[in-house]
Amino acid sequence: MIYGCGLRISEAVNLKLSDIDRKRKVIRIEMAKNNKDRYVIHSDNLAQLIAKYYYNYKPKLYLFEGQDGVSKYSPRSIQSIFRVAKKKAGISKNITVHTLRHSFATNLPDQGTDIRYIQELLGHKNLATTQI
Repeated sequence: MIYGCGLRISEAVNLKLSDIDRKRKVIRIEMAKNNKDRYVIHSDNLAQLIAKYYYNYKPKLYLFEGQDGVSKYSPRSIQSIFRVAKKKAGISKNITVHTLRHSFATNLPDQGTDIRYIQELLGHKNLATTQI
C-alpha cells in the first residue's frame, strides 16, 4: 500500500475500509499531513491484494488493525517488518519505509505522469517539494 499508493506510514495505518472505493480505484486519505484530504489511485493488482487481505483477516474498521482487532496497526510494527524484509532480501542500502513513498514518486515521471498530478497524489503544498 505504501509503495503502490505513495503513502506515508501514518496514512497507511489510518486507512479505514470506508476510504477504499474499489469501483473508482481510488483511496481517500483523510486528514493527512497539514490536515488535508486527498485521493490516491490504486492498481488492479493492489485491489486484488486488498481483497485477499480482507478475506483472510476480516478487518472491521481500519484496513490494518492491531492485534486486538479494534485499534489501528502500529507504525513501529510496520518499520520493524520492513527492516526484517529488507534483511531477508539482502538489501544493505540505508533505506526506510518512507523510501517506498519516494520510489513511488520517482517512478511516475518515467511513466510520463505530469509533475502537477504527482504533486496532487503526494499531497504536497509546494511543487518544489515534489520536484526534490
